[in-house]
Amino acid sequence: MDKNTITVVSGLPRSGTSMMMKMLEAGGLEVIADNQREADDDNPKGYYEDQRFKTLHKDNSWIKEAVGKSVKVIYNFLVNLPPEHRYNVVFLRREIAEVLASQKKMLERRGTKDNIPDDKMAAFFRKDLERVEAWLAKQPNIDVLYLGYHDVVKDPMANAERINGFLGGGLDVQKMAEIADPGLYRNRAG
Repeated sequence: MDKNTITVVSGLPRSGTSMMMKMLEAGGLEVIADNQREADDDNPKGYYEDQRFKTLHKDNSWIKEAVGKSVKVIYNFLVNLPPEHRYNVVFLRREIAEVLASQKKMLERRGTKDNIPDDKMAAFFRKDLERVEAWLAKQPNIDVLYLGYHDVVKDPMANAERINGFLGGGLDVQKMAEIADPGLYRNRAG
């Protein structure tokens, strides 16, 4: 593993980013997380977030703390990563219908209602993902590994090996694979 690179876990909200952070931690990579959001019914194994990611557009100086470590940054904040660092981005993809179903259940548990129709939200996510992925492709300091959430849960060992290879080796792939819990794949498309 390159100790001068920041590993970033990203994707849409509710796309398996917390699971991926836990996999990396189990594999031996130190994670940056403030633990402000405690585990709950929606993420029973924790969120693995550092709330500072939400203000990257105002202050991204703290990201240097993640050199040689891993941090979770939701997809639309990636454009705020300071260009002076190298990044390996593990980007989780999940069916948008599943993301929306999971988001809706989370909001219901919190007593909140989403007033945006699913078709409009899905169109927004698709267009915004295209924008961010096009931006990522143009960044000389960022390498990206795209993984399907469904694929990681279905075959965690093969995907742990892919992640380990992408990050330069040295991770415990067996421990990583043990984290992917098919029981938590509760909102499936079709």
